[in-house]
Amino acid sequence: MEVNPPKQEHLLALKVMRLTKPTLFTNIPVTCEEKDLPGDLFNQLMRDDPSTVNGAEILMLGEMLTLPQNFGNIFLGETFSSYISVHNDSNQVVKDILVKADLQTSSQRLNLSASNAAVAELKPDCCIDDVIHHEVKEIGTHILVCAVSYTTQGGEKMYFRKFFKFQVLKPLDVKTKFYNAETDEVFLEAQIQNITTSPMFMEKVSLEPSIMYNVAELNSVNQAGECVTTFGSRAYLQPMDTRQYLYCLKPKKEFAEKAGIIKGVTVIGKLDIVWKTNLGERGRLQTSQLQRMAPGYGDVRLSLEAIPDTVNLEEPFHITCKITNCSSERTMDLVLEMCNTSSIHWCGISGRQLGKLHPSSSLCLALTLLSSVQGLQSVSGLRLTDTFLKRTYEYDDIAQVCVVSSAVKVES
Repeated sequence: MEVNPPKQEHLLALKVMRLTKPTLFTNIPVTCEEKDLPGDLFNQLMRDDPSTVNGAEILMLGEMLTLPQNFGNIFLGETFSSYISVHNDSNQVVKDILVKADLQTSSQRLNLSASNAAVAELKPDCCIDDVIHHEVKEIGTHILVCAVSYTTQGGEKMYFRKFFKFQVLKPLDVKTKFYNAETDEVFLEAQIQNITTSPMFMEKVSLEPSIMYNVAELNSVNQAGECVTTFGSRAYLQPMDTRQYLYCLKPKKEFAEKAGIIKGVTVIGKLDIVWKTNLGERGRLQTSQLQRMAPGYGDVRLSLEAIPDTVNLEEPFHITCKITNCSSERTMDLVLEMCNTSSIHWCGISGRQLGKLHPSSSLCLALTLLSSVQGLQSVSGLRLTDTFLKRTYEYDDIAQVCVVSSAVKVES
């Protein structure tokens, strides 16, 4: 939409055109069977049409390209390009011509001019041309402000400007979900939906982790020694289609050993998305820093380091627990109690001293237990007591194991 100030008599004319790639020409095929009244007339007309594909006239897609008929849509992450031309329509020489192009957004005003130097003179029927580029990083209303100042032969200083308003639309809808694992791993599921009206080629979707994490992409599988994407050979995302990407973030060793630091982490990283549209126009989006609600473990955290998936009925099996003092200031003196349930029985001495556990430090503990009931059983019944504060922490439903009859062979 163009909004211009009151018209003035000027020696120079300003033209602004958006630079976009052409589109493939499409036609509507009209055909009929030979026994119908028109006979072969429609088919012959399509064969004579220069826009159709030879031998495939009934296809809507042709071999010709068409120039843009309107301003078109501009999407966030794309590069806005425009051609600016100032032409001397008069019969006199104009001096000190300065052309300035600014882009006004809802939050800032950007200078897009390649040069801010004035042109000494412009003869009749000559022009000054410039091409501007800008990577669009905001949605909403944008106004391109083109201003021209010059001096006439009589020494009069002249000035005018034009405004070109356009909307920047959102191309993708990105939704994220976080899953916190007991081993401090974080799984991120990113759902990306194409909300434009044309297909997209997804060139890259990656996660740039924060300083505390390493990331592993889970969007490919190994087949015969080759890494194959889970989305198949076609990387196109049709309009309104959604694709899900999965990532696993593991804390770096220097941070994983400090439970208090990991406990307070909310920043995970940001997604970097690159795509191409019909004729190769590239777009790129980077999300803001993704944040999650850090799980609350209290003062003491108990996690499992090792546990078998399947065990035999009434036969002892071993698990390894990790106990972490999540406090950043207080040392704990812990006592471990093991309480039997209706199906899980602990082996060993209950009420034993574990000793002092300093702030943000951990200890690993090997425990033995057995199950008296078949099926999927929950490991419960651990109690930790801090003798300094006389506070007891209860841990139930720590994990689950599949208990089978001893006659069934358990695979290691």
